[in-house]
Amino acid sequence: MSPAAKAATTSAADRLAEYRRRGWWRDETFLDDLRRQARLRPRKLAIAGRRLDEARTDTLDYAELSRLADRFAGALLELGVERGDVVAVQLPNRWEMVPLMFACMAVGAVICPIAPVCQEEELRHRLSLTGARVCITVPEWEGYPLAGTVNALRGGLPLEHVVVVDGHAPEDAIDFHDHFVSAHWEKERMGDLEGRQLRPDEPFVVLFTSGTTGFSKGVVHSQNTVHSGVRGYVDTFLLCDDLVVAVTTPLVHYSGFGQGILAGVMLGGTIAFQDGPDHVGLLDLVERYGATVLYGPPPTLSGVASAQQRDPHDVSSLRHTITGAAPVLQELVDELRDTFDARTYSVWGMSEFGPVTISRLDYNQDWAAHSHGRPIDSMEIRIDLCHDPSKRAPVGRLRVRGASQALGYYKQQDAFDAELTEDGWFDTGDVAREDGRNGIRILGRARDTILRDGAVVPMAELEAIISRHPAVTEAALVGPTGQVDDPILAVVVPRGGARPTLADIRAHLLDHGQAPRFLPERLEVVDALPKTLTGKVRKVELRERYAGA
Repeated sequence: MSPAAKAATTSAADRLAEYRRRGWWRDETFLDDLRRQARLRPRKLAIAGRRLDEARTDTLDYAELSRLADRFAGALLELGVERGDVVAVQLPNRWEMVPLMFACMAVGAVICPIAPVCQEEELRHRLSLTGARVCITVPEWEGYPLAGTVNALRGGLPLEHVVVVDGHAPEDAIDFHDHFVSAHWEKERMGDLEGRQLRPDEPFVVLFTSGTTGFSKGVVHSQNTVHSGVRGYVDTFLLCDDLVVAVTTPLVHYSGFGQGILAGVMLGGTIAFQDGPDHVGLLDLVERYGATVLYGPPPTLSGVASAQQRDPHDVSSLRHTITGAAPVLQELVDELRDTFDARTYSVWGMSEFGPVTISRLDYNQDWAAHSHGRPIDSMEIRIDLCHDPSKRAPVGRLRVRGASQALGYYKQQDAFDAELTEDGWFDTGDVAREDGRNGIRILGRARDTILRDGAVVPMAELEAIISRHPAVTEAALVGPTGQVDDPILAVVVPRGGARPTLADIRAHLLDHGQAPRFLPERLEVVDALPKTLTGKVRKVELRERYAGA
């Protein structure tokens, strides 16, 4: 081993010891958290899950949630689930998702959450890669026959059981209510759970990435790597057991899964969610349960604020509006402050780490519009020259490391390790600039970078500004050939019958203080942008479409 490699290994060992010493990693698990809450506050409301189509809200207190976790664990054992097996769960934001998470921990299974919008080819990829033995899904989603599709895939996969929540189950599939809910497995199989519970450093979840350039990768986390991110998130906002969070993001994604469910249970708070987009419905959840935190991407929070202006609800309980997934603009900060009388905070993260940077309580209330914040306590960040990671720079490639780092990519460890330096820094694939307060502002993906006069074009911020134009629903910027000196092409989806011009877009950007050198030189108006299953724009497809135009 070379001296440099030996030093890196020693440094890594020191870091792991530090993670435990600082409490970012622990000997307890999230299942232990649930058991503790059921003992200390059994009748406190744990989750409230609204079913929009059925105009009802399902609720569970901590005692009920803990009991159902045991019941569902017994149901999994009855299906032959062994320690280390993967259980795929393809559900919208329904209450069943929550006890299933803890049931998998109890039997020692690895849960693989899958979005309901995931259809045949990508679904086959995920089930095949993970070797899932059980898939729990719904009959259909937005008109697509999910249960029938999963059932048809069984012949070519290790998949043994398809379990269907609600509605008609295909032949050979299992009715979820009959097997998981009606049978009191917690009375019959509790003794069989002895010694099966996942330990804090074992793989416990596979979260799939967006797959912007091909099939998605499965990010593997332990409970400790997730705990580190969740701990940093709740500590930043000084959250405690009076937390009531209204979650707008899918429970199958890190933000809903970790910052929503696991953070809430760890603290003994209440988590409210609904199974589809409905801004007025979110306001009703905030009012009904006294939400203290509203979490969601900028377009969602803007839509909720607009709904509040049209149909006021009592939202006086709100303390924080927290947003991520896109740059925050000053207009949104002003809108949320004026509408909810709550401060807005910006979070940046990725599936491989969870939340990495957050704008802080001690910042002025407009800072979220200028920065994605500084790293949580358990994470480090650095900005390198894009083509020379040995040199630091105020603008360049963002690398991160820390206790929240995933264990790797499921059955693709080489791909994960290729993103790491010898001393543990992970290449995020993003370009960022320093914010002057030991934090960052994300400018865009490195592969989408365009330079003007040696400066990086702030693609993500420009897209956010263009999307706020009254004639635009959403926008993406690309260089048609992927070269750093490409012309800047704006591809926009119009709002209603409007049809914005290039002059309109350029004037709008100038009005928002953007430099003339960063203005787009071409405009294309389309009905819809090509997207991944997680809603990210497939810019590679846009480049292919317009490269020769």
